Amino acid sequence: MQLLFPTVIPAEGAEYRPPLYPTPWALSPFDHFYFAAPIAAMYPGDPIWDYRYGGIFFGPDIIHTGIDLPAPRGAEVLATGPGTVVWAGLGLYSGSSTNLDDPYGLAVAIRHDFGYKDQPLYTVYAHMEELDVIVGQWVNTGHVVGHVGSTGMTTGPHLHFEVRLGENSFWKTRNPELWISPPQGYGVLVGRVTSTYGERLDSYLVLLKSLDTEKQYSVKTYGPSVVNSDAYYNENMVLGDLPAGVYELNIPYAALNRKINIQILPGQITYFSFHGYAGYDFTPPTAPETYIP
Repeated sequence: MQLLFPTVIPAEGAEYRPPLYPTPWALSPFDHFYFAAPIAAMYPGDPIWDYRYGGIFFGPDIIHTGIDLPAPRGAEVLATGPGTVVWAGLGLYSGSSTNLDDPYGLAVAIRHDFGYKDQPLYTVYAHMEELDVIVGQWVNTGHVVGHVGSTGMTTGPHLHFEVRLGENSFWKTRNPELWISPPQGYGVLVGRVTSTYGERLDSYLVLLKSLDTEKQYSVKTYGPSVVNSDAYYNENMVLGDLPAGVYELNIPYAALNRKINIQILPGQITYFSFHGYAGYDFTPPTAPETYIP
């Protein structure tokens, strides 16, 4: 599988985020905002729209398994929770510490002191310029694990961040925006977008506009492979770091703009599902029988 991690450049005038809610943070029994941010609050915290989890770039088989956070070369990379370093160096994807061509470049993986649903949790920090930790070292939240760089298959400096559930494996990632505590006063939009007949719409454009500030956001639904949905939400799109307020949600379908107003609440997830001609539904998901809150 070809992997390439493009340069992430903050947009001109990019906003800086306020402090995050304390971790762990969850106003719903189904949520799990367990992690702090891996980059200091002085830098923009939201990933560029098409480099979010599940995004596709440079080819249909190149699907993003994390989020890319813009920060300058040399910026400190911070542990998002307490745990033990289980990887530090080259070769995270290939498994070979001598592989100079490994797409993650210099990377750190942490197995955290806490898990979820009896499964271990890992976080991954990639493309670093230098590392400040070694395998076996215990780190606490906010510990500097390295510095932003552009090692590996990337076109410029930024931090590639992943959350892995169950195993420290490329195939076991989850959307980090469902695990990083949101900024105070901000919320998260989570959706499942399907056709009228219930078929998941992959790499499908979702548009959002704040009715308070007129700021526009866009995100695409997940690509068709590699990435994994949350067991409860079964989502195929997430858009985090949204200031609380009223928004216009628009999913173009069958040559028409399907618009509806929604409320983003602070510190919470706003969930919707979209079903083509049947439109929107804001009924919360039904927990699967095997799900234990």
